[in-house]
Amino acid sequence: MKEFTITANDAGQRLDRWLGKTLPLLPAPLAQKYIRIKRVKVNGKGAKRDTRLVKGDVLQLYINDEFFDAPTPENAFLSVFKPQLDIVYEDENLLLVNKRPGMVVHPDESERVNTLITHIQAYLYQKKEWSPYWENSFAPALCNRIDRNTGGIVIAAKNAETLRIMNQKIRDREIEKYYLCVVLGTMSPPQGKLEDFLVKDEGKKQVFVHRKPVAGGRTAVTLYRTLAKNRDLSLVECRLVTGRTHQIRAQFAAAGHPLLGDGKYGKEKVNRRYGRSGQALWSYKLAFRFTTDAGCLADLNGREWAVETVEFVTEYFPGCSIR
Repeated sequence: MKEFTITANDAGQRLDRWLGKTLPLLPAPLAQKYIRIKRVKVNGKGAKRDTRLVKGDVLQLYINDEFFDAPTPENAFLSVFKPQLDIVYEDENLLLVNKRPGMVVHPDESERVNTLITHIQAYLYQKKEWSPYWENSFAPALCNRIDRNTGGIVIAAKNAETLRIMNQKIRDREIEKYYLCVVLGTMSPPQGKLEDFLVKDEGKKQVFVHRKPVAGGRTAVTLYRTLAKNRDLSLVECRLVTGRTHQIRAQFAAAGHPLLGDGKYGKEKVNRRYGRSGQALWSYKLAFRFTTDAGCLADLNGREWAVETVEFVTEYFPGCSIR
């Protein structure tokens, strides 16, 4: 329990407003609940949320210590009252989460709280599976990332051993990543391989595709097959052999078939005609194909998971099954 005495500067405020300013990490719905169940007392008694505080009032707060911390990127998860996660699979070691387009995976200059990792940490904290206040606590971490406007499966490690193993499996290409995308036109041939060299321009946050080796270029290999065609669009499944920044988006654009809705590599005129502002790209399936020791994750070998639906498949290719 922590006790506060209201000063002249705080007098006149509503109880719930004062609580929100004093404990910025405490989610508003939880603050209202604590007032309602009398874990917030004014002069030793329960009070209503719209109680006006006066100078000299003594407030007793029966609230967990972590909510009194100063806000930092490391404790932003405390601000998430109801984690919004579409969980594809979960066990004691990891989570497979289907990220929605528009959400960033990690905090950046545009978003500090509403991120995928923050929601995952809030989820595990509320389940009492993890807390940063435990001694030598490991912070849940993402093993892969996808762009803000791309949807799909992200792997989250619940412990350090899982993070180490998963990072190694991804480096050694023992995890197959499958994407669905909608491209303009018809791929020729309908099934094949794109193999290029990508050079990343950090200033422009864009990659450039070269057919031959160039200084600073990294090999990018994507296997693809066409699943369906509809007027001037094709639904294509891609399997990443390498995992470069913007790999699928840049390679298909360079091949003359940019992704629908892609504002960086696509065709704005076509995007406007379809009313689409984000690339039609989804990391829809993962397959675990371990060839070396997997430690605590050995039981996952040979298994695969896929999302049930992808919104742009339903919109542009109704009736097409992705399972």
